[in-house]
Amino acid sequence: MLESYVTPLLMSYVDRYIKNLKPSDLQLSLWGGDVVLSKLDLKLDVLEQELKLPFTFLSGHIHELRIHVPWTKLGSEPVVITINTMECILKLKEGAQDDHESCGSSSTNRSTTESVKSLAKPRRIQQAAPTDPDLPPGYVQSLIRRVVNNVNIVVNNLILKYVEDDIVLSVNITSAECYTVDEFWDRAFMDISPSDLVLRKVINFSDCTICLDKRNASGKIEFYQDPLLYKCSFRTRLHFTYDNINSKIPSVIKIQALVETLKLSITDQQLPMFIHIMELGMALYYGEIGNQRGAEMEEHGTHAKETVVNMTGAEDETGLQVQHTSQYPHPDMYLQQGNDDEQGWVSWAWSYVPAIVSTGDEYDGEEYYEETEDGVQQRRQKSQTPKDPIISIGFYCTKASVTFKLTEMQTESSYYSPQKVKSKEILCLEQEGMTVEVLMMGEPFFDCQIGIVGCRALCLKGIMGVKDFEENTNRCEADAVFFQCGESLSSKGMTYLTNSLFDYRSPENNGVQAEFILEAALHKETYTEIAGIQRFGAFYMDYLYTMENTSGKVSGSQQEYSSISKEEEPPIVQEMSVKRLVVGPLDICFNSSAVHRILKIVACSLEHEYESYSKPNPDTVDDKRMLPSPEEVAALEEFIPTRLTCVTVLNITITIPMAEFNLLDCLLPVILGQKNFSSPVNAPAFQPLRPLPALRIQVDKVNLEHSVPMYADQLVNTVSSLSQPSDNLLHHCYAHCYLKIFGFQAGLTSLDSEGSFLPLTPLVPSFSTALYGKLLRLPIYWTKRTFVPITECIFELPNFTIQATRAQTLLLQAICQSWTHNMGNGASPGVNEALLNEVYKASGVKSQNPPPTLEGSIQNVELKYCSKSLVKCASGTVGSIKVCAKAPGSSEAVKEKLVPLIQGPSDTKELHMSKWLNESRKPESLLAPDLLAFTVQVPQPMEHCNNSV
Repeated sequence: MLESYVTPLLMSYVDRYIKNLKPSDLQLSLWGGDVVLSKLDLKLDVLEQELKLPFTFLSGHIHELRIHVPWTKLGSEPVVITINTMECILKLKEGAQDDHESCGSSSTNRSTTESVKSLAKPRRIQQAAPTDPDLPPGYVQSLIRRVVNNVNIVVNNLILKYVEDDIVLSVNITSAECYTVDEFWDRAFMDISPSDLVLRKVINFSDCTICLDKRNASGKIEFYQDPLLYKCSFRTRLHFTYDNINSKIPSVIKIQALVETLKLSITDQQLPMFIHIMELGMALYYGEIGNQRGAEMEEHGTHAKETVVNMTGAEDETGLQVQHTSQYPHPDMYLQQGNDDEQGWVSWAWSYVPAIVSTGDEYDGEEYYEETEDGVQQRRQKSQTPKDPIISIGFYCTKASVTFKLTEMQTESSYYSPQKVKSKEILCLEQEGMTVEVLMMGEPFFDCQIGIVGCRALCLKGIMGVKDFEENTNRCEADAVFFQCGESLSSKGMTYLTNSLFDYRSPENNGVQAEFILEAALHKETYTEIAGIQRFGAFYMDYLYTMENTSGKVSGSQQEYSSISKEEEPPIVQEMSVKRLVVGPLDICFNSSAVHRILKIVACSLEHEYESYSKPNPDTVDDKRMLPSPEEVAALEEFIPTRLTCVTVLNITITIPMAEFNLLDCLLPVILGQKNFSSPVNAPAFQPLRPLPALRIQVDKVNLEHSVPMYADQLVNTVSSLSQPSDNLLHHCYAHCYLKIFGFQAGLTSLDSEGSFLPLTPLVPSFSTALYGKLLRLPIYWTKRTFVPITECIFELPNFTIQATRAQTLLLQAICQSWTHNMGNGASPGVNEALLNEVYKASGVKSQNPPPTLEGSIQNVELKYCSKSLVKCASGTVGSIKVCAKAPGSSEAVKEKLVPLIQGPSDTKELHMSKWLNESRKPESLLAPDLLAFTVQVPQPMEHCNNSV
């Protein structure tokens, strides 16, 4: 009977996680075809033990569970599991900081893998029931696989709550359904076949609502805030590719979700709680909650030195673990600390992927039956170690918006009426075409790409009593937009969905197996910054982490020796982490409306008393550290893992107009922590100022590179123990930063009554500059090494020029004073119309008496700063300097007059002649001496120095 095979499979799941079930009653109900269970309690201890989350379950209930099994049509109709009203409440586990199973532990993968295997043992025992002689084992296996692949799961009213301190985060999903589909993504009864080793599923989420509220000391919520996310629906497509018909774990897993419209809302009271939740997620990702493991490792130093990292899935049928090490001389450095990108809850989630996609009826070393071409069943033994599947996860959003709101308390007319919270929208951030794609294969390869096609930010309604964008002001939308980047979807197209399961041109939607780039070199050549900005336009980020085995492959007679000495000589692994960020052409306008809204949001985010999740341990020097061997030093010289971050911003335009109203005297003291916020008593009556003068800054390109050692603690501990470390080892003990700015220029412009800016009147012509700095990691290890610099900075400026007329200087002063001074009621002083007319001349009209211009320039500037334990030093050189007044000629006959004020270096041989004042003088040659060279040294007091200087 089929019941003897299918029933234990279903009962194993239900009985394991639900309390107070009678297996006999459940079995009888299953044989009848329908099971209805009400008011069920989940086994919280089993969930916590198997999930190994840093959270503990306070409660877990299922209102109703329905299981429908179509026994007569089991091969053509799906089994339907329906859950009506499921609620779980979680909180952060107490003592998670020193838990051995916390996110940063290197044994996480092994423990979770063992739990997965132990989880599957009862299912294998139950499935090993005596087989029916009328049903061949191959048929039973095929039927069970067919049933499992087509199970429909429906969840109605799913409620998840997380509580911490005064924070209550709740997620409510009205309906979620998972079912199998065909190649056109339509609901169907499908199974994998030798001709089509693909399984497709769809998960639809309807009306997802996320709320974030604050509770009082008694645990009650007094005022309910607006939901963060209200009734958002999205669909998820799952695509599994198998190597053969008997594979239990897919070789390629693709899971991607699409949201048409995503509207987030955050109030001023929710903002600190939201930031605190985000910090929790980052602390879990980087393993910073487990920071107290340092003392534990010192206590168990002998066991820690024998611990090595185990790659997920690298365990064969005999139970021998394939070990690998990093490039560190000390075995302590094998441990993945909290600053490792691939440890933490990413590794925990990865270890559960095979359990999610597997049917659970077969594991390593077990027997299975394979049907040959002539129909004969042959028993096979699975002896090969399964390789890690390729997993591709994607999230796509067509349009998204984040709205910030300010709340205020309101009381009804009656005295006994309760208070209500009213919110007002002040700022909105809109995005179009957002993509988040993750590609990974075990721990050796992880890549995350994020892209945005278009993005803009605009002001909404009034701020702090100033009605600058209320309904009755009749201001256009262009005035409200203060940030704009990228393009619109109408002009860019659907490039953000390229090669996704929602793209009809993708390989999976055309019956072709997709190809993935899993090599670091080929990945960098394919996914360049130019390719990313061409696909998206506004923002592109690529984060790549690779773990490469450099020990090489062995063949022939060396394989036996390699297998014997595998534990004695583990293979060498090289790690690399590269982050590349590119921001497309962006336009920012820091007008008074935008600045005050941004500062108000910053002030609201600082109004909290939440403690940080991760507290850095004080730097201490290990006095018992061992000297590394020459072989270990040579291995460090060959490769040291680093984290590299590259940021590129293209075509930046920043406009700072005159402040139309000024409330900085109320906001800045709050941000600086000097006083609490108090609303202005008399809000100024807002009146748009047109024309509106402004200072505009334009930059062609900004490039920032930052590199830091991946395991700074272990590296510095090792290198500082050497008597004479090489320059290469010292170089990697620093955090390096390179900043390059190309095509920087600034000038004055004005916003006219039609809403467009006038052409730029240059004050600072285009120039380029560069800045380099490095900072020593853990300087406490180098206190007795006086020759090692702690900080070093180098600034280079080839040329810099600033020029302005008297009118331009006065207008620039008026713009600055509008932000630094106010009229008492927040309003800013107006601008003299005659001054504007003198600065902004009409195009094509030449003035009869052009005003003189004061110009100053400086060339070949190089400044250096170095800080050591004994002395601080600053030095620099200046090639030349020049300050002069220019009087433009009134006509072609009258040439421009130049009156030098300061100039050097200069040849003064012809100082007595009149033509000396009227000529533009330059250095005699490029080899001319610098104008100025200086060096300043300041000694530093040292505690270990007996003799003071």
